[in-house]
Amino acid sequence: MALEANYLRVRLLEPGPTGERQLLCTRRARLAHGGQQVMVGDWVGLEGCDWRDGRAAVASLEPRSTQLLRPALANVDQVLVVVALAQPSLDEELLSRFLLSAETTGVEVIPVLSKADLIGPAEASHWQQRLRGWGYQALCISREAPSSLEVLQQRLAGGVAVLCGPSGVGKSSLLNALVPSLDLRTAAVSGKLQRGRHTTRHVELHDLPGGGLLADSPGFNRPEFPIDAQQLPLLFPEIRRQLEAGVRCRFRDCRHLQEPGCSLDRSWERYGIYCALMEQASELSRRGPAG
Repeated sequence: MALEANYLRVRLLEPGPTGERQLLCTRRARLAHGGQQVMVGDWVGLEGCDWRDGRAAVASLEPRSTQLLRPALANVDQVLVVVALAQPSLDEELLSRFLLSAETTGVEVIPVLSKADLIGPAEASHWQQRLRGWGYQALCISREAPSSLEVLQQRLAGGVAVLCGPSGVGKSSLLNALVPSLDLRTAAVSGKLQRGRHTTRHVELHDLPGGGLLADSPGFNRPEFPIDAQQLPLLFPEIRRQLEAGVRCRFRDCRHLQEPGCSLDRSWERYGIYCALMEQASELSRRGPAG
């Protein structure tokens, strides 16, 4: 499904009487009056179907399993964090921020390392190993290795996934490779800024040939990360693993910044990034909401 101005393009679960797969729909006013907003990815009920003109009205919404705010998307199972291994070069702090932003969704997060053909296999393997230490099974994608795309297709089969990440890292190119009929526009990376110009203008779900749905989202260069000092530790798989293994600190509100009674092992690579973000979150909490 996709939102187009004041209309919704809805894919049907079963074909219509003359083979229709999609209908162009309006929203019933009672949805808005009841405070219900239709999102891409929603399961909806239709009424007033005009099969000849391909029109209908969205009359009801099914309960959502998940809901993302940016991009506005419902019922997502996986978030693919796409970053480039080269052009632009990979920045571990920026990657961490995108991963943390993806972790706030509460769904499976899969790092996808694009443009692996622009570096050596040893360097690509090094990044995969580093991310394994962070708690992720990253996938390397290369135009020179079609099998790498097949592995990703297998991971996506049967679910709803969304691409996120900096612009210019190959999200539209990846979507073109996964769904060749799309032919989305792509843009080169700015040589001066080492950033891409985003080429996706709206959120839309696309059918994957091997099953599942994939959404692209408008590009942005920095993730929106809602820093919450209480939520932040659980966004790091390195901390979650220890807590799930039974590690307990003396105080329930421990920030894991070397306080007395903190039992957490701090010998993990991103601990410095965690400390910096926790200090930032704590400072924002002390200031309170902006007036």
